[in-house]
Amino acid sequence: MHFYRPLSRIAALTFDLDDTLYDNYPVIQKTTQASLQFLQQYHPSLAQLTASDFIGVRDALRAEEPEIYHDVSQWRWRAIERTMQLAGIPDSQAREGADAVMAEFAHWRNRIEVPQETHAILAKLAGKWPLAAITNGNADPSRFGLESYFQFVLRAGPDGRSKPFGDMYWLAARKLGLQPGELLHVGDDLTTDVSGAVQSGVQACWINLKQASLMTAKDSRLLPHVEISRLASLTALI
Repeated sequence: MHFYRPLSRIAALTFDLDDTLYDNYPVIQKTTQASLQFLQQYHPSLAQLTASDFIGVRDALRAEEPEIYHDVSQWRWRAIERTMQLAGIPDSQAREGADAVMAEFAHWRNRIEVPQETHAILAKLAGKWPLAAITNGNADPSRFGLESYFQFVLRAGPDGRSKPFGDMYWLAARKLGLQPGELLHVGDDLTTDVSGAVQSGVQACWINLKQASLMTAKDSRLLPHVEISRLASLTALI
């Protein structure tokens, strides 16, 4: 545990989800593959669709509507709908198809294996402080056994702009009846979790799982209050 800024009173902890509490990479790989296959099989006109084709539609949609990226689920749904429309599928069927593909996506997206150590640590921390989750992604903790540790889960889109914007940090503080500076946010990303928290007046804990260096990391902008290399180190703060 390395301290870069003095920690003030901690009244609650907030957590990023993906790659902070579990390894998200294999889940995303499988989900991307499975949802593309489902989309290809949904209608004959989509059989030759490639991942690059779909990414192109997503990119074009963001170019038209720059703020759509704040809600990754809505962005994906809209990209699926447009992909179907471009393939000649009528609008009503495209909307139904987008719902079906997103249901398949959610099925695979939430097949997350949470380490037992994560459960044990969150349970211990929840005995000391209120916990909440703040995510830019679309994983649903209620579907992989983490929901009981959190007072609430905030998601970019429905609950404000994505990190590093301060919307969800400030909303979390309000929902907990605290000032932002009384929160300690824990996350793996130096931009969204560290810079985002610090710029929002929230204390930041960087979980450095890849043995990166703050001095050389390209996305290092602001120093966290504390750096840890494994989640279990947080229990030292109790």
